[in-house]
Amino acid sequence: MASLSCSADHLAPLLGSNATNAAAAAAYICRQFSDVSDAFVNTGFAIDSTYLLFSAYLVFSMQLGFAMLCAGSVRAKNTMNIMLTNVLDAAAGGLFYYLFGFAFAFGTGDSSNGFIGRYFFGLKSIPDAGAGMDYSNFLYQWAFAIAAAGITSGSIAERTQFVAYLIYSAFLTGFVYPVVSHWFWSVDGWASPTKKSDLLFGSGVIDFAGSGVVHMVGGIAGLYGALIEGPRIGRFDRSGRSVALRGHSATLVVLGTFLLWFGWYGFNPGSFNKILVAYPGGGFYGQWSAVGRTAVTTTLAGCTAALTTLFVKRILTGHWNVTDVCNGLLGGFAAITGGCSVVDPWAAIICGFVAALVLIGLNKLAEIARYDDPLEAAQLHGGCGAWGIIFTALFAKKKYVNEVYGGDPGRPHGLFMGGGGKLLGAHVIQILVIFGWVSVTMGPLFYVLHRLKLLRISEEDEMAGMDLTRHGGFAYVYHDDDDDLRGGTRMRKIEPTQNF
Repeated sequence: MASLSCSADHLAPLLGSNATNAAAAAAYICRQFSDVSDAFVNTGFAIDSTYLLFSAYLVFSMQLGFAMLCAGSVRAKNTMNIMLTNVLDAAAGGLFYYLFGFAFAFGTGDSSNGFIGRYFFGLKSIPDAGAGMDYSNFLYQWAFAIAAAGITSGSIAERTQFVAYLIYSAFLTGFVYPVVSHWFWSVDGWASPTKKSDLLFGSGVIDFAGSGVVHMVGGIAGLYGALIEGPRIGRFDRSGRSVALRGHSATLVVLGTFLLWFGWYGFNPGSFNKILVAYPGGGFYGQWSAVGRTAVTTTLAGCTAALTTLFVKRILTGHWNVTDVCNGLLGGFAAITGGCSVVDPWAAIICGFVAALVLIGLNKLAEIARYDDPLEAAQLHGGCGAWGIIFTALFAKKKYVNEVYGGDPGRPHGLFMGGGGKLLGAHVIQILVIFGWVSVTMGPLFYVLHRLKLLRISEEDEMAGMDLTRHGGFAYVYHDDDDDLRGGTRMRKIEPTQNF
């Protein structure tokens, strides 16, 4: 918010020759103006900080959504395990993002460069007015980092050793994800649209809330984990045909989906970081309107994807499947996340429609390739996230791009909106570099864990369920001789092991 200015030298002559000590009177009046101006400026900072903190709380609530979605999508015998991993994604991610991740992502200064930040380790020198960084920025970005880790945990559910979760989560939130977010979100990043000069193809990459930065990173990391581990026991029969290992609770899946939907209103609109920003021309329309528009495009993309999935799956399978609809809805959200602030609501409907088809197609391809992902995380976040990056390059509107990102009024925008192909070129590069970066970091990590026998649990543990063998007991109460109809196995008395 711009501060008011008042000069005693300019004001004193206006008070007239009859005023007693005009200079002193003018100085007094200007001090009052300065106090009022400071109060307005401080109020603006408080409003923006409160908005960002509230958005951070919404994004953090998505962790509960992830936990419920994951719990409902696995068999009952692995419920405690998957919920514990979600808790530790947040806990381990908090420490490693504090120590290293935030600095790698948003550390700006003489020691930083286009590849990685090297400032603000352990939040040193925060707050920093010059860099525009306060504690609220850290909290918001931490919530994003642990969301990426939560995506990966779904891909490798029901068969992964607990120590592997801790290692990959710390590495992903402390290094892999922060480097990618530095490239596309930091003012120093080599492909950032907010870079002061030498923008990639004159535009930089417009990935507003992270279709690539968050969803592709988490989805591709999960892809490598699931590929290296292999499918769960019983997921494919001897002839290679797919066997459904259904999650034990559609209720938890729906609950988790609605919690994620709610949290997405912090994820996408909150990525403005500020709300009290007037656009040129002033009046009723400002950044507060762009925040509202972003919430609308997010909603429409998810709703369209959900309905598309509902009817397409009905045609393909003959059933109205609530869990498929929930995944379709989330696929629409993952896709619109990149361009939510720079597209019109009608375009968001196209985004959601195509995202549902992408998810359905990738799930069919996964079955053919005998790829097992209990939460469809790689397909949903990786595949739909990649579509969202392309969608933004096609439908980004010139007016919105200039308002949100400023700079040259002639900067490239969506190909289908008359903006040429430069933005599309930048976004194709984003997809390639994210895939390459995650491949050379998370792929070798999972492979080393596999070779050290730290990745996958034993067959006996997998058949019995990790809740009993690794966590001391089931999440639900059973009689010893009852069949676990949710998991498809008979519960046996097995003493908890001492393995990690």
